Amino acid sequence: MDTFTYHNPTRIHFGEGQIAAIANDIPKEKKVLVLYGGGSIKSNGVYEQVAQALNGHNWGEFAGIEPNPQYDTLMKAVEMIKTEGFDYLLAVGGGSVVDGTKFIAAAAAYEGDDPWHILSQQQQVNSAVPLACVLTLPATGSESNMGAVVSRGTTKLAFMTPFVQPQFAVLDPQTTLSLSPRQVANGVVDAYVHVMEQYLTFPVNAKVQDRFAEGLLLNLIEEGPKALATPNDLDVRANIMWTATQALNGLIGVGVPQDWTTHMIGHELTGHYGIDHARTLSIVLPAVMQARREDKAEKLLQYGARIFGITEGTADERIDAAIAATIAFFKQMEVPTALSDVELGDNDIDVIVASLEQNGMAALGEHGKITLAESRRILETAR
Repeated sequence: MDTFTYHNPTRIHFGEGQIAAIANDIPKEKKVLVLYGGGSIKSNGVYEQVAQALNGHNWGEFAGIEPNPQYDTLMKAVEMIKTEGFDYLLAVGGGSVVDGTKFIAAAAAYEGDDPWHILSQQQQVNSAVPLACVLTLPATGSESNMGAVVSRGTTKLAFMTPFVQPQFAVLDPQTTLSLSPRQVANGVVDAYVHVMEQYLTFPVNAKVQDRFAEGLLLNLIEEGPKALATPNDLDVRANIMWTATQALNGLIGVGVPQDWTTHMIGHELTGHYGIDHARTLSIVLPAVMQARREDKAEKLLQYGARIFGITEGTADERIDAAIAATIAFFKQMEVPTALSDVELGDNDIDVIVASLEQNGMAALGEHGKITLAESRRILETAR
């Protein structure tokens, strides 16, 4: 296990009725900007609960943050903050709203010429407007980490800084009951792949991280299909919500190698073709597992044995079975597992590889050995 320092300062309020905790967690002297997406929070009761909790605060709102939040939209919120003097941000929604709010928080305090450079040039962030969130779609883990992903046209880029770590997050499973089956499935798959990209690399004798990761994977395999079959089961939603947060709050990733190839390729598929983020991951991950099976052999065998009970056969047969079981789980969650499932082919592979090159993604993987040629091979495997 590698050396590490771990600190997660986000305070979590978990469970029904916890939106009320906002009242005490945001200082009364702050001018609060509530940010959200398309307005579903006004039909499912969340907006009303937030408004009630903010009674006594000076607050306003900004609506319209898209799935895969767009830079131009976010910059409108930045202008609003500067013009009207908001000094605390509250994101209410799923991972896209939280990610967008993180960028807004950094951009509003940015002293450089162009806030896009935070993403395109990885310019250092030295301060940000403080923020918190009310999560309504468990998936990304953004509610308790310091990362965010933002789009500008077809370009989708990430940045990380502790300055945008949410001060607190409200996780009320009741808020997820109005999600569509597609949103539920996407959330489960997104969380699953987050775990896999921190787990499926090579052994470094990090037994705690491995066992935590495996527990999260087993939870998602067990609870994911239930969420589709029994959509009003609050216990199922609670377990999925907490699992998704644990999947990317930094804990299972400390001291271990990580491989975010699936996400980097997936971002390009979303940017160019508008495919749901999680659905790009369910397409790419099995292909990464297949194309990188030699480098990942030890962990693939461990994954197969501990997650799916695959212990019989040769090493190659067990790896094949582990990949097949992963695909079967994704299909059970009703997400695509091949490029052909979303009507993409060879010409589209050319587009994605060219975009990877343009965005500097030419040395991916836990060893930095996944070249553009290897990324092409992964995409060809995903056909």
